[in-house]
Amino acid sequence: MSEPTITKQVLISGQVQGVGFRAWTQDEAELRGLSGWVRNRRDGSVEALFVGPSDLVAEMIETCRKGPRHSRVETVEMIYGEGETSTSGRFQILPTA
Repeated sequence: MSEPTITKQVLISGQVQGVGFRAWTQDEAELRGLSGWVRNRRDGSVEALFVGPSDLVAEMIETCRKGPRHSRVETVEMIYGEGETSTSGRFQILPTA
């Protein structure tokens, strides 16, 4: 029996731009077989949408709390409401919002 597919959108703040956070997030998400996207925001944060089995999405969110080597994650907030969804089945890096 497979895990149900869920969608979670998060906002990550701290020292998360200029440290390879988006490429790292894409690599980590692809390792878990997740689809979705990640993008920088003009306010200095990073926003990401993860789509996949609930256990792997939860694992990915926990991984984001640590971030890549040179980052310093202060908060990972869940964004409530309808998130944009990825229809490509891949994990993408989107332009800054």
